[in-house]
Amino acid sequence: MDRFFTVIATRVAWLVGRPFAFFAATLIIVIWGVTGPVFDYSDTWQLVINTGTTIITFLMVFVIQNSQNRDAAAMQAKLDELIRAQQDARNAFIGIEHLTDVQIDAIRAALEEEGRATGDHHKAAHASVERLLDRI
Repeated sequence: MDRFFTVIATRVAWLVGRPFAFFAATLIIVIWGVTGPVFDYSDTWQLVINTGTTIITFLMVFVIQNSQNRDAAAMQAKLDELIRAQQDARNAFIGIEHLTDVQIDAIRAALEEEGRATGDHHKAAHASVERLLDRI
């Protein structure tokens, strides 16, 4: 089931991400708008576009989220490999995407401080990042 959904979601995401899909959707809206006078702008005429767009939007949320989750996981794996492969890199950064937002914000703030630091201040900032990573 998981593989089936992944294949379908990938194909749908690829298809709707193409210019043709945008122009097809625009054409459908134009046709719907032009047919308004033919159907006397009835409630059914309005319901057709409202229902169609609601269903498509609802389903696309899952397709987009699946694509983003896979892309983020693949990117994270690549970054983890780059960290692991670098001799001077701090391997404690591998897997920090599983931390809470507060923990990640603290690490990011310490890293930004470390990046701005010079001289003895640099050593202190480096030590604070190391302490944060040790607590993980």
